[in-house]
Amino acid sequence: MAEQFDAIIIGAGQSGPFLAARLAEKGQSVALIEREHLGGTCVNDGCTPTKTLVASARAAWAARRAGDFGVVVKGPVTVDMRQVKARKDKVVNASVTSLSDWLGGMKTLQYIQGEGRFVSPTEVAVDGRILTAPRIFINTGATASVPDWPGLNTVPYLTNTTMMDLDTLPSHLIIVGASYIGLEFAQMYARFGSKVTVIERGSRAATREDPDISASIRSILEAEGVTFLFGTTVEAVSRAGNGVLMSLKDSQRRSSVECSHLLVALGRTPNTGQLNLSAAGLETDAKGYIPVDDHLRTKVAGIWAMGDVNGRGAFTHTSYNDFEIVADNLVDGGKRSIAGRIPVYGLFIDPPLGRIGITETEARKLGRKVLMGAMPMARVSRAKERGETQGLMKVLVDAETKKVLGAAILGIGGDEIVHSLLQLMAAGTPYTTMMHTVHIHPTVTELIPTLLADLKPLD
Repeated sequence: MAEQFDAIIIGAGQSGPFLAARLAEKGQSVALIEREHLGGTCVNDGCTPTKTLVASARAAWAARRAGDFGVVVKGPVTVDMRQVKARKDKVVNASVTSLSDWLGGMKTLQYIQGEGRFVSPTEVAVDGRILTAPRIFINTGATASVPDWPGLNTVPYLTNTTMMDLDTLPSHLIIVGASYIGLEFAQMYARFGSKVTVIERGSRAATREDPDISASIRSILEAEGVTFLFGTTVEAVSRAGNGVLMSLKDSQRRSSVECSHLLVALGRTPNTGQLNLSAAGLETDAKGYIPVDDHLRTKVAGIWAMGDVNGRGAFTHTSYNDFEIVADNLVDGGKRSIAGRIPVYGLFIDPPLGRIGITETEARKLGRKVLMGAMPMARVSRAKERGETQGLMKVLVDAETKKVLGAAILGIGGDEIVHSLLQLMAAGTPYTTMMHTVHIHPTVTELIPTLLADLKPLD
């Protein structure tokens, strides 16, 4: 006989636990199903652990540069990877424990460890139990995509998940993929002391960004010893002693390179394969995502899909926003939706990139008058004082409405500073308001009004 709940949530990433708690606080009986860890990718092998590692890598980098600031550090700076991992594990475990304790204190919330599969549009099977509810929410996230290279299954390759278990320093780390995950790990491990090579089949890093942003990202990492092989594909991999032999091909020739460790960073695949969606009357799109409307509803009444699995956002903050929208609609009687949600994300190399709205490339396709301003971070006093002048700032505005269309801040504090422009976008405030506002000196943000005062039409 099926166990009755008011709501079933499959997956405990960023949307699931918070929605479960919100519903339970209203007295609803909720089943929260998770096959691995509370907190999903962000807490366990994404944002929290990687940014903890980034912090350790920055500490090593800063120590090596101490002499530039008149600070004497005796002896070579070395990194104890066991201690680095231990610190990361401590931060992650504290986050998971806090989440577990919080959810565990809710009387009408039942946490079930296992893999949920649909039996019907209102029933889910998990570990021999059948659960039923009028509302079911899918929050199963995504996992690292694994290519079909010949020989890959014979070598000890890594993904962003298994990298979290590494407590030794690779002598030579090869990363395949020059997008956000690959770039963050590249700089991180170069700072730890590894030789790092990044292989990318495209012509540049971070291809979602404008060419000038990509070029600046590349120069930042190359200055720290990262080697890039662009226009290069992997034909096969095989064992080479305790490491991996990579067989490569570019437009000119075939070649091979050995490494001690191989990280595959070629995007993410939604976790939909084990859900038995057909039993619920659902199907995925060509990329494996579950289609939803602007309120996160699937085509089957009573079933919602939130987070990475719906293809409407690939970040922790978009997943959490999905929860906020669903909770607003179902609990608060509101009408919030993802319609008009402004694209916003960061690339957490050091210095970081903060990105909102559209790129210059996209702006040129709009067919209307657009103004743009760009400024190298070398003009920013705060950056010069800190000795971190890499990167640039770029802002795009509509020439007629004077509203901000997009921005990229690649430089010291870029991931924080870009939010001031985001609020202008969200409020529909003309850029002139910020341009005429007095900012604190010396900060990075104070140069944005100067940048806005020098906007020029796109060619």
